[in-house]
Formats: sequence, structure tokens, C-alpha cells
Amino acid sequence: MGADGVIGSVHRKLMPTYEERLTWSPGDGHGLQVHPVGSFTVGGLNCFENWMPLSRAALYAQGEDLHVALWPGNLRNTDDITRFIAKEGRCFTISVSALMRREDFPSDTPHLDLILANCPEILANGGSCIAAPNGDWVIPPAVGEECLLVATLDRNEVRRERQNLDQVGHYSRPDVTRLVVDRRRQNVVTFED
Repeated sequence: MGADGVIGSVHRKLMPTYEERLTWSPGDGHGLQVHPVGSFTVGGLNCFENWMPLSRAALYAQGEDLHVALWPGNLRNTDDITRFIAKEGRCFTISVSALMRREDFPSDTPHLDLILANCPEILANGGSCIAAPNGDWVIPPAVGEECLLVATLDRNEVRRERQNLDQVGHYSRPDVTRLVVDRRRQNVVTFED
């Protein structure tokens, strides 16, 4: 959503993970878009989409220099992949993760006693962090604590790293390999009159 309040695009997760498939259907490529935010071009993926190399490549190809990786919340999700995306895309990468503790469940949650019967104190330990385009931590993962992470990012760091390796610039070889992204909204039926 832009500063003017207009929704720039809507992204549906391309492939629901595990039990999400009981409720959600796969998304489409319509949301594989980036948007200008200040001096950055920002894109993002949801959960295991961040592990999908072609989805990342689709965002890199649009000039993404700030990647937002959304996670349900665990260090095991953010520790390696955050730095990897930063290095691969030569972009800043922000992983945003949830912290969920036993006490975070509202007392009127249906079947709360069954939900908490075998739960550890911390169900999702967070892991939010920020990595620079060279893979170094700007802010290392915050684990087991609720906090606000704030950093000033210098877009020139993206340019410096891309002089070395630019996945969709001077290092790309579209004469050899190319990615085709279908961003049309998928429908169950198409009517042709």
C-alpha cells in the first residue's frame, strides 16, 4: 500500500505449506511484483516461498534491492536464508518473524487446554533480522524476545555489491537461460463469447 493509500498489488502465497493446504489454495504469479519505497525497490515473499529460487529471481529481475521475507517465527527459518538471499540477490534482506508464547493465547481460545497440553513455553521464537547485500548482519536474529528492530540502510551498498555480481544485470545470460513469469490472475473458468 502506497503513501497515497492505494494498494499496489496483492500477493497470494504460491504454494500453501503443510496443513495450510486444508484451507488455502495455491496462489498465482500476479503478486510477484516489486514497488518503489523511498530510494529502494521492495519485494517480498511469504514463508517457504523464500526458499523458491525462481520466485526470488522474478523479484530480482524487477530491480528488487530490499527483500522482505515473512515467516511464522523461528530462528531455524531465518538464520541461514536471510543471509543467503542477501548474498544471492545483492540486496538488503529483512526477515520478519513472529514470537508466540504460551501466555500469548487469549484465555477464551476454544480448546485452549488441549492446545497447550504439550506445548513448550515458546512455540515460535522469533528470529527477525536484517542482512546487508554482502551477507553480513545489520541486525542479527532476535530470538525469544519481543522487540522493535530499526536500522538505517544505505542503498549504495547494493550498488557496490552488484558491481561484483549482478544476477539479472551483467551476470545474466538470457541467451542461455531465461525465466518466464505468468502474472495473469488464474481462474477456474474463462468464458469466450
